[in-house]
Amino acid sequence: MDNTKGAGFLEVENVKDNGIPLIQLIDIHKIYQMGDSEVRANDGINLTINEGEFVAIVGKSGSGKSTIMNIIGALDTPTSGQYILKGEDVSRMKGDALAEVRNRLIGFIFQQYNLLSKQNLIENVELPLLYAGVSKKQRRKLAMEALRKVGLEDKWRNYPNQLSGGQQQRGAVARALAGNPSLILADEPTGALDSKTSSELLNFLKQLNQNGNTIVLITHDRYVAEQANRVVGLHDGKIIFDQSVEEYRKQVKA
Repeated sequence: MDNTKGAGFLEVENVKDNGIPLIQLIDIHKIYQMGDSEVRANDGINLTINEGEFVAIVGKSGSGKSTIMNIIGALDTPTSGQYILKGEDVSRMKGDALAEVRNRLIGFIFQQYNLLSKQNLIENVELPLLYAGVSKKQRRKLAMEALRKVGLEDKWRNYPNQLSGGQQQRGAVARALAGNPSLILADEPTGALDSKTSSELLNFLKQLNQNGNTIVLITHDRYVAEQANRVVGLHDGKIIFDQSVEEYRKQVKA
């Protein structure tokens, strides 16, 4: 596509999922012991996300959305229940096994970019490939392709402090894309961006979705959630709604 917009992001429409489960959360509980009391951060979550979907998970602070993001992202495991990611049971994995799943199947986009200050942009983008054991020559090729997709190929030598906030976030997107992950997990990705750059990023996530990437977006922002195709709402660790974006818009306007 040649209809570039703003700082190198592309504006496109979303497509529907292909009906093949990528994520299956089955009766997920995450319980923390706080002194003599239990905190049920996730309390019986059942959720299926198919390949090719663009899903926003919304909720206020304390709703359990950060906990479920950590479980979906293989950063943590549930107290009980089952998590199947692309046919693999991730629920009881530990340590290196979890890290291998993250490196192979998941690309992360965080609010604060998480770029390493002492490494230049292309070295940051190469990091997940390095952890995955990709050769140096292939790492450089894949990282440059990812930077090209986000319009930053001419900035590959720059360090994070030489980039604007929007450029740093695009660098984080490139890092997420470099390993061609099955899932892109975005945690409040627009939280540190101005409105113009936020809009550009969301349009780019839509492009990735059209190209076949499954996107799971964690947000408290109604406008951001409305860019997805499907919205799942959490409250007190439970799913309180799971609906199309059209239904969600009607609900929040009511």
